[in-house]
Amino acid sequence: MKFGGNVASNYPIKNTTINNPTSSMILSRALYSSDAPTIELSPTEAAKEVYDKLLKSVKDQRTAPPNNLLWTLIEQCANREDIKLLFNILENLRKFRLSNLRIFDNFNDNLCREVSKACVRVEAIDLGKKTLWKHNVYGLTPSVASAHSLLLYAKEHKDVDLMVDVMKLLKANDVPLQPGTADIVFSICYETDKWELMCKYAKRFVKAGVKLRRTSFDTWMTFAAKLGDVDSLWKIEKVRCGLMKSHTIGSGFSCAKGFLLEHKPEEAAAVIQVVTQTLPESKRADVMAELEKMVTEWPLEVIKSRKDEDKMVLAAGLQADIPVMIGSLSGLGVKTSVKVGDLTKIAL
Repeated sequence: MKFGGNVASNYPIKNTTINNPTSSMILSRALYSSDAPTIELSPTEAAKEVYDKLLKSVKDQRTAPPNNLLWTLIEQCANREDIKLLFNILENLRKFRLSNLRIFDNFNDNLCREVSKACVRVEAIDLGKKTLWKHNVYGLTPSVASAHSLLLYAKEHKDVDLMVDVMKLLKANDVPLQPGTADIVFSICYETDKWELMCKYAKRFVKAGVKLRRTSFDTWMTFAAKLGDVDSLWKIEKVRCGLMKSHTIGSGFSCAKGFLLEHKPEEAAAVIQVVTQTLPESKRADVMAELEKMVTEWPLEVIKSRKDEDKMVLAAGLQADIPVMIGSLSGLGVKTSVKVGDLTKIAL
């Protein structure tokens, strides 16, 4: 139920214990990990002014404050101390709603989402994690939208530990996973080179019945091809085929790389031809750009991922197979002038 305006007069007023900021917000360290800075700041004047109005309304006047005041406080939060005031007033408002208005519902989802955004905005990440707990004193309901705010922060800062914490909180508090969650998590794992972690979460998403987006499959398959993990690549492709028929540039070229690793250059060329024919003419330049990266950049990546004793064998195989693939593409009507360098020198 959305927090409303002056409805307190319809209910008998009871005495409600109002907590001051200094005595509230003390939660178990076992529940909330804290990576807060040790620098002490003061609340901003703008946030403190709105906070005082809210507190006066519920403490002195015993009336429900105007709805816009709480939203204004969320918007005014500019540092960690402002966020502390926000959480304190949320706790007091929840008690007021329970005792005086007989409102047992949490605040509406939009407000809960904006609270988490405010925490991220001022980098009060440990406080933001509290928005993901279903049992809290603030009247907040954990949601995937709040989780995404934290995950996007983790992505921006390449913070794998924060991503892991958020995923644990989602599981512990029964927040359902969404396709957008996978997009962010896969991206973080790829950018931080965490293949095993990506596979762990991918299994969790698939087991939960989440219908992964094409972008998630692209990232997952690109990572597998980058590492030369052909077994995983084909397993991922099997899952992808169960959800969608046509290839994207990312999934198609990943499969082509898989065929090259299996010494099947003609099949690699066939996949690229299908991708080329399936996509609109406006995407043709993107296909050619991806083909160039496949020939000039990907071999370096996959060779570096191998153990020393395997690098020369792989390099020699790609040195022989890539020109065959390019020749097959020309025969299939896909024209390209991309040339492969001397991969054996790289392996050495």
